[in-house]
Amino acid sequence: MSRVDDVGDREGWRCWLCDQPVDRDMNVNDPRGPSVDSVTTRAKAAKKDKGAVVERLAHRACNTRKGAVAAVVPWADHLFVVDPAPIIATVETLERKGGRAVVARCPSRDDADAAAGWLADRVSRLSPEAGLRTEVDAGGGQFLVILRA
Repeated sequence: MSRVDDVGDREGWRCWLCDQPVDRDMNVNDPRGPSVDSVTTRAKAAKKDKGAVVERLAHRACNTRKGAVAAVVPWADHLFVVDPAPIIATVETLERKGGRAVVARCPSRDDADAAAGWLADRVSRLSPEAGLRTEVDAGGGQFLVILRA
C-alpha cells in the first residue's frame, strides 16, 4: 500500500483544505488527484520537534495552490457570517491553550445555528483529536458563534 493510500484511508478520502471528496483512483498528476500535504503546526514548529510534521490528504491542485505557506480553510460561501476568524489558527490556539474563542457573528439565530453546525462538522474532520464543540450566544443584537475546547 502506498503512502497516499495510507493517508487517504486515515483521512476518509476527503481533502483537508477544501473538504471535498478525493478520488483514490484518479491519477496523482491530475489537479483533482490525491496528494499528501505535509503540515507543520505553529505550536509544534516552535518546539522544533522532529515529529511535528503531520501528513494530510489533499487534492493535487489544493496542495499546489497552498504551496509552502500556512493553509487557510475557508468558511462556506452559503453561511451568513460577519468577521469570521481564521479556522486553522483558532483551532491550533484552542488545542494549545484551551478555553473558548468567538469565531463569527451572525445577524439571526438561524444563521448562527447554521454556521455553528457547519463549523462543528468541519472541525471534527480537520482536527478530530481536539474534541472542540460549538455554541451560539446572543449578545448586542447579534448572535455569536463560539468554539470551545
